[in-house]
Amino acid sequence: MTEPNSKNAPASSRRDFLKTSTAAAAVASLGVVPSVHAAGSDVIKVGLIGCGGRGTGAAEQSAGSDSNIKIYALADMFPDRIDAAQHNLKKLGGKFDVSSERCFTGFDAYKKLLATDVDLVILATPPGFRPTHIAAAVEAGKHIFTEKPVGVDGPGIRQCLEAAEKAKEKKLAIVAGTQRRHQASYLEAMKRIHDGAIGDVQTARVYWNQGGLWMKPRESSWSDMEWQLRNWLYFTWLSGDHICEQHVHNLDVANWALGNHPVRAVGMGGRQVRTSPAYGHIFDHFAVDYEYPNGTHVLSMCRQIDGCENNVSETVRGTKGEWSSSTNSIKGETKWRFRDKEVNPSDQEHIDLVASIRAGRPLNELRTVAESTLTAIMGRMSAYTGKAITWEDALNSKHKWAPSNLELGASLPVPPVAVPGQSELG
Repeated sequence: MTEPNSKNAPASSRRDFLKTSTAAAAVASLGVVPSVHAAGSDVIKVGLIGCGGRGTGAAEQSAGSDSNIKIYALADMFPDRIDAAQHNLKKLGGKFDVSSERCFTGFDAYKKLLATDVDLVILATPPGFRPTHIAAAVEAGKHIFTEKPVGVDGPGIRQCLEAAEKAKEKKLAIVAGTQRRHQASYLEAMKRIHDGAIGDVQTARVYWNQGGLWMKPRESSWSDMEWQLRNWLYFTWLSGDHICEQHVHNLDVANWALGNHPVRAVGMGGRQVRTSPAYGHIFDHFAVDYEYPNGTHVLSMCRQIDGCENNVSETVRGTKGEWSSSTNSIKGETKWRFRDKEVNPSDQEHIDLVASIRAGRPLNELRTVAESTLTAIMGRMSAYTGKAITWEDALNSKHKWAPSNLELGASLPVPPVAVPGQSELG
């Protein structure tokens, strides 16, 4: 594969990406060996921050990753979310050990949970809160499973990159919800791509095109803040828009395959079908051309519109062949197809995380997922503004999407829908 040659790409970038791509496989080969984790006990106590469906599912997967795991504390903005999580997680039996004293609500619930003696935290709140929660968890000395993406703007990504270095110093494990990095078929395909099975990578195509997602009609008792929190998908300060919240999976695969992040993005998008105010102010479709340091281009497309053709896939073409995730195969000079059975990657990522903690060789995926998140952010910035956006533009942006007044009863006007050629912030 051609080495990156742009002055914008750090010399260690490709090496770091390749190290991350093989980390899960390396940990799996270790097995779960007897050792003492950070708290000095064989039991790993898990705290869940963000008790919605994804958080509850991650807690179940964490509990199933190891014989000596306990779900120990819960935190969420809303009490009804805590109640629902308790109801759903009680099926874990003895692995669910949450007392009422270890249930916390409100904007500062994460601080209260981090003050307990949990060893590992699952971060599954809306992404807008992720950088703050990651930084606080690292400061508190906790291992982390963080859902993707890990931010919605440049300041948040800078916070994550700093936390990634601090976590290394503290020997803390951080695994992200970019589960393809823990999926056997992807791991084997990427190894072959990096070993030259398709030659020099020339281009890639990545898609997440699907129908619409859930929306909760506003209730009369909800403040602006509560309505937006309960419908977080549709507000950029909370989700980063769907290019960031969902399409980051595919963009992560592009970065993984190319061994680097893009240096420039030119994108477009809009709000053609989900035009009702009930859907906040985000777009319902994006298309972005990403340029990478060696001149390679990646076509990115994502859509959330009912009645259209669905496509969630990645394809990478090289001088000697092409790999496609939709067929789990390589065609060209070297033919290959993945035919082995594989563990559900959403389970495997938790298995790999706990194994790395117990082995004393903690995985740290935060830089990788932060760079993939920023890849999505720069595409959104270009589509919102109608301008070409460089990596430095996105990384060094001072614009913070989050409101300054984080109070549940706060009045919070919905930002206007971005108009390319007129909007200045992305």
